[in-house]
Amino acid sequence: MNVSYRDEGVASAAASVAGRLVADGVPARLAGGDPTLWGEDAEAEAAVRLGWLTLPRTSRELLPELGKLVERARAEGLTNVVLAGMGGSSLAAEVICATADVPLTVLDTTDPGQVRRALADPLDTTIVVVASKSGSTVETDCHLRIYERLFAEAGIAPGGRIVVVTDPGSPLEQRAVEGGFEIVLAVPNVGGRYSALSAYGLVPSALAGADVERLLDDAEEVLPLLALDTGNYGLDLGAALGGAALGGRDKLVLEDQLSAANGLPDWIEQLVAESTGKQGRGILPVVGADPNETGDELVVAIESDLGDVRVDGPLGAQFLIWEYATAVAGLLLEIDPFDQPNVAESKENTAALLTLPDLPTGAPAFADGPVEVYGSPTATDLPGVFAELLHAIPAGGYLSIMAYLDRMAAFDAAVPDGADFEQMTDAWMMADPATLRALLALRTNRPVTFGWGPRFLHSTGQYHKGGPQNGVFLQITGDVADDVAVPGRPYTLGRLQLAQALGDLGALETRGRPAVRLHLTDRAAGVALLLAAAQEV
Repeated sequence: MNVSYRDEGVASAAASVAGRLVADGVPARLAGGDPTLWGEDAEAEAAVRLGWLTLPRTSRELLPELGKLVERARAEGLTNVVLAGMGGSSLAAEVICATADVPLTVLDTTDPGQVRRALADPLDTTIVVVASKSGSTVETDCHLRIYERLFAEAGIAPGGRIVVVTDPGSPLEQRAVEGGFEIVLAVPNVGGRYSALSAYGLVPSALAGADVERLLDDAEEVLPLLALDTGNYGLDLGAALGGAALGGRDKLVLEDQLSAANGLPDWIEQLVAESTGKQGRGILPVVGADPNETGDELVVAIESDLGDVRVDGPLGAQFLIWEYATAVAGLLLEIDPFDQPNVAESKENTAALLTLPDLPTGAPAFADGPVEVYGSPTATDLPGVFAELLHAIPAGGYLSIMAYLDRMAAFDAAVPDGADFEQMTDAWMMADPATLRALLALRTNRPVTFGWGPRFLHSTGQYHKGGPQNGVFLQITGDVADDVAVPGRPYTLGRLQLAQALGDLGALETRGRPAVRLHLTDRAAGVALLLAAAQEV
């Protein structure tokens, strides 16, 4: 493991704040789980959220149980592993399995099309991990209900195919007992986004075939360093993040083109954004983007020399070091890195909307073919709408694209006969809503982020509402051609998805932020039109 500074300004700022931290005894106090570090207001929360510091050791207690679970699954031919979980209950496992190159289907969506893809896989080889720390996550509850009904209708006992990972005493634990599901209880003194090395990260990863013991080994190797004043990589990284942010470099551009850890920036994004984005301050992670070389950027490169800071190390160690660094950055920014005070707002808005007979979508300002435009733009065409949004980004601000769509749909794009991999990739990119981020980023020197809804609500959604109020928001929704009923609930996935979009949009609008919703009446044609319009700006 190694953290090195490649920019003199970053090195100077980091050295300054690190000196203060060492003088206050922070490294040893944090490694020892001192909950008083973040102030009196944060002490109660921190006291029950520092268990991640010992997970490289305590999670070893899970290994025998995981071994038996994996052995049973293999004996029964259960090779299709589905993980139903949101945010911290899915992001780490997704990175672990992608890095280990083992298959895992992640359901962190309410999009009917994406859920139907998972449901189409053979049930006779499927095992489902349902993970929720609170035990009341609405998306995960829907997935559980759908799979329970599906197994039952196929004549398969759900109790043998569903594994529940949750905290002790949660509603989901009781539901699992009643359903006869296998239960793995996680340690309760770990927050969701700090739970990579807990049961939430390890259970689905082990079932999928990843070497989770090696993950813990790599994390445990750096654990003793976290109490040190020097040679402490978590302190080095945290001082760089926090010191840079205090100096105005609060946009964290994550570079991982050469990294062996596949998808790690997506996990870092949630960890940093949800931990620091509150009280009008925070660090905004920017994933999948090239640096703009503006004064508010800090480029952190994973296993390459392309950034201001370079971070090297195996995945298990990366998880622990980034968690420690984020806790340090929160201390420097004088915020509580363990709460998420604004996440509930969009959830409450969604719940209220679902009680209405019809969702209040309003009337579009105008329509351009398969794209309806909602909001108050003065433009009358899509290129004009994009130009307005880009112009509205304030100094120090950013544009966020939030797509409540099927993130796998681009792979349905027609590919020319005999196409090579590069040609296939081009075809997929031109059918992918995420390509809009890159196209609009070319037309501004401000950060442009992209998130799949409702997944980002459990990640950057906290930053959008609790962090610096300088965001501009572009939301994309779409008609549902083939909806999915939710057993025992008075709504479908499609209705829930739209209510989540409208609920979050309402939360942003109450803050006076510029926001436009684009609704695709034909998803494929609508995406194509958006990408064409972006190239005209």
